[in-house]
Amino acid sequence: MAQNKKVYTESSVENFVEKINDPQKRMDSAALIKLMETATGEPAKMFGSSIIGFGQYHYKYASGHEGNAPLLGFSPRQSAISLYVYSGGDEQRHLVDQLGKFKIGKACIYIKRLSDINMETLNQLMRETIRFIENTYTRIKE
Repeated sequence: MAQNKKVYTESSVENFVEKINDPQKRMDSAALIKLMETATGEPAKMFGSSIIGFGQYHYKYASGHEGNAPLLGFSPRQSAISLYVYSGGDEQRHLVDQLGKFKIGKACIYIKRLSDINMETLNQLMRETIRFIENTYTRIKE
C-alpha cells in the first residue's frame, strides 16, 4: 500500500520564511500563516521541505492509498504561491469564481500575491475546505 512521502517535520517555519528571497512573498507568507492559524486553530508546521501546513487529517482512497495531509497549507514557490485550500467540490465553485486573479490546479490554487485575491472569499474558502475535510475524512487532533 502506497504511503504519502511528505510528512510534518521539525524544521522551523520562521527560518523557512526568512529565506524567501522575494520580500512580497515573505510578507504574504507571514499574512497567510496568521490567516491559516486562525482558520484551523493549529500552529504552522513544515510539511515536507516546502509546504507550510496547518492541522492534519487522515485520508484513505478506494485505491488503498492513504496518508496524512494538512487541513490547509501553502507553499511560497518561485513562480507563484500555491494555496492548498480547495477540495474541488461543487459547493466551493461559487467561492472560487469570486476569488480574484489566480490559476487553478488539481489540488491547489496558484496566486502571484495576496493582493490579487479577495481575502474574505479566501477565508470562506478555507472554512469550506475544513468543513469538507471534517465531513469526509478523519481530522487528527494533536
